[in-house]
Amino acid sequence: MMVDLGSFSEENFDPKKWINSACQSRHPQDPLDKHLGDLEMKLQMMSEEIAASLEEQSAAAHLRVPRATRDANRLLEDALSLRSSVASILQNIKKAEGYSAECITTLAKLDTVKRRMEAAYETLQDAAGLTQLSSTVEDVFASGDLPHAAETLANMRHCLSAVGDVAEFANVRKQLEVLEDRLDNMVQPRLTDALSNRKVDVAQDLRGILIRIGRYKSLEQHYTKVHLKPIKQLWEDFGSRQQVNKLASEKNEVERLSSIHDVQSSLPTKSFSSWLPSFYDELLLYLEQEWKWCMLAFPDDYKILVPKLLIETMVAIGGSFVAHVNIATGDAVPETKSLAKGILDVLSGDMPKGVKVQTKHLEALIELHNMTGSFAKNTQHLFSESDLRVLLDTLKAVYLPYESFKQKYGQMERVILSAEIAEIDLRGAVTRGVGGQGIELSETVRRMEESIPQVIVLLEAAVERCINFTGGSEADELILALDDIMLQYISVLNENLKSLRAVCGVDVTADGGGSKKELGSDKNEGASTARKGDSISNEEEWSIVQGALQILTVADCLTSRSSVFEASLRATLARLSTNMSLSVFGSSIDQNQSHVSDDDGNGRLSMAGRGALDMAGLRLLDVPEKARKLFNLLEQSKDPRFHALPIASQRVAAFADAVNEHVYDVLISKVRQCFSDVSRLPIWSLVEEPSAFSLPSFSSYPQSYVTSVGEYLLTLPQQLEPLAEGISNTDANADEGQFFAAEWMFKVAEGATALYTDQLRGIQFITDRGAQQVSVDIEYLSNVLSALSMPIPPVLATFHSCLSTPRDQLKDIVKSDSGNQLDLPTANLVCKMRRVNLE
Repeated sequence: MMVDLGSFSEENFDPKKWINSACQSRHPQDPLDKHLGDLEMKLQMMSEEIAASLEEQSAAAHLRVPRATRDANRLLEDALSLRSSVASILQNIKKAEGYSAECITTLAKLDTVKRRMEAAYETLQDAAGLTQLSSTVEDVFASGDLPHAAETLANMRHCLSAVGDVAEFANVRKQLEVLEDRLDNMVQPRLTDALSNRKVDVAQDLRGILIRIGRYKSLEQHYTKVHLKPIKQLWEDFGSRQQVNKLASEKNEVERLSSIHDVQSSLPTKSFSSWLPSFYDELLLYLEQEWKWCMLAFPDDYKILVPKLLIETMVAIGGSFVAHVNIATGDAVPETKSLAKGILDVLSGDMPKGVKVQTKHLEALIELHNMTGSFAKNTQHLFSESDLRVLLDTLKAVYLPYESFKQKYGQMERVILSAEIAEIDLRGAVTRGVGGQGIELSETVRRMEESIPQVIVLLEAAVERCINFTGGSEADELILALDDIMLQYISVLNENLKSLRAVCGVDVTADGGGSKKELGSDKNEGASTARKGDSISNEEEWSIVQGALQILTVADCLTSRSSVFEASLRATLARLSTNMSLSVFGSSIDQNQSHVSDDDGNGRLSMAGRGALDMAGLRLLDVPEKARKLFNLLEQSKDPRFHALPIASQRVAAFADAVNEHVYDVLISKVRQCFSDVSRLPIWSLVEEPSAFSLPSFSSYPQSYVTSVGEYLLTLPQQLEPLAEGISNTDANADEGQFFAAEWMFKVAEGATALYTDQLRGIQFITDRGAQQVSVDIEYLSNVLSALSMPIPPVLATFHSCLSTPRDQLKDIVKSDSGNQLDLPTANLVCKMRRVNLE
């Protein structure tokens, strides 16, 4: 049996627990007393062994204590000795440091004197050399050795910089500038010949001469001048053809122009839009050839020289380019083509009346812009090794002719969209003869509903044109234009709605004196609407109701389509925000450096950054204020609560409210007409006439005014059913259609009840006979409301209870109710009508 001694060293050692545990580990067949005896014996033996070992180790440790004490004392003495030595060494170092500082100061002064003496010596040498060079430079020029002359002038420039602003050498400085100009002029003819005849070695030597005298700009200017001439000739070729065709068409004198026609017979008549791609192709081919040749002739400068050539080319032909683009856009429309005018001329207003910017004008402009865009992409690929600043300047120069058009983009879209909406058939409704109002309503509503998708298509086309032409950089102007156009369109719809109100006969109300007032001005006063004729048949009346209900589809269509369009526009703006941020901020340029943040380590834009360059980003780099406003707008578009067309959205909601109001007025018009004079009916004040027979004092049947309203309300669900079915054309919308019908049925029934209770409140005095009659009328109307599943208003129920109660019992009923079942103000009013004193 093994004994674990580890448990005896634990702080929470429990002897009883240890003994119990030891007993549980014994073999079941061993007697307990024998097991405990063995355990006690083993513990005693182990205790004796531990005691013996402890005694032995204690004795050994006691013997080692004197030796350890002697070692500690020796280490202490060594530490004190070492500390004294280190202090002596530090003192010697401080003394050496002071002496060394004095020596170093002396050496520094000597070195300064030496350097100044050497500078003075070199300056004297440069001054002597400058004098010698100034005296021999004419001989060098006379020898015709241009490299030697360049070296001489470079040495003179170096000597002048060393001498500084010494008055004695002022004339030499002027002489140097004259000599550099002279050498530059001597180089130019030879450089022209080398560039024209592709002489690589000669061109390199001449470039070295210009670089040596600091005339690199002269190399750029001369290279551009030599190669700009054939490119301009290529551009002017189209102008010459157009001029010949113009002279021939204007004068029509074959004899005088026969020689010109003979010369130009091989020049077919060609429009600018069809000629421009060929010009770009030839120009790109020319630039590619120059790029390859300059790589050999000017390996350090070709990345700048060839792009500079294209920039200067676009600057030289820029004005003519804009004029040709302007005329080309005018050729797309016969009216402007006959006048030889373009889109800029139309926008200026200096055109005959009726000539406006059309979609074809802008489409022609976009087509030309796309041609330039293809050329710009090819150019970007060709100049991909150039620095970003050079590449951006080049692409901006390529797009520069379209800048004047882009600045007027918002104006163009306004004119185009306004004219396109004006072409849509949006005639308002006109009053027809008897039987024709329903047809007129249906036709007008049909035109309004069909116009909505047409307008949305026009707006979507405008968004696409903006992206195609400006890349989205004019998105802020586009939104303003779209908002204005939507307002214009909704204004037309509102005018049509007004015409529909006139046809439906709900545009005017009649007061007691017969004067006409605007609808709604006397709603709270209980005035009723009068139709434009009392001869309208029941069938015609229901056709007007059906036509009015169809207007709801116009409001629903406008709301849904405008909401979808606005959501699409918001998504487009959010997409533009991402793309343009990559283009502008992903390749933002440090104005003092020629590299960007996302370069490839050599000051050149990485391929990922170069792919982000587009026309929108190029424009915004030069207009930071516009870029800031545009990006604020695009950032806001990411918020789902953002309204791309804020004012138009409000007007759409207002139009929907106006349509609902109009439909309600039409549906309630019949009720208003029937209830118009209920409060003034003579039957309410009739007194029971004496009779020898026992006759009822009132009619047991409801009167015609309330039966007409009841029949109208019971028939109304049939009129709402077609429109509800149109809404619930699918199973998914079945509940929506039923809810729509129930909602309008409830509105009309509630309005009818309100009108009726207003008329009842207007009764000044009512006899018992009148009270019994009106209670029958109220009961009939209540049955109609119940049949339509409409709740009976407490006010109407109070009228019925109080009017059906005998006059002598009315006071007791009102006093006993205390507002539990009766509407007390109404009950008090009935008591006043029936002359019952509640006090």
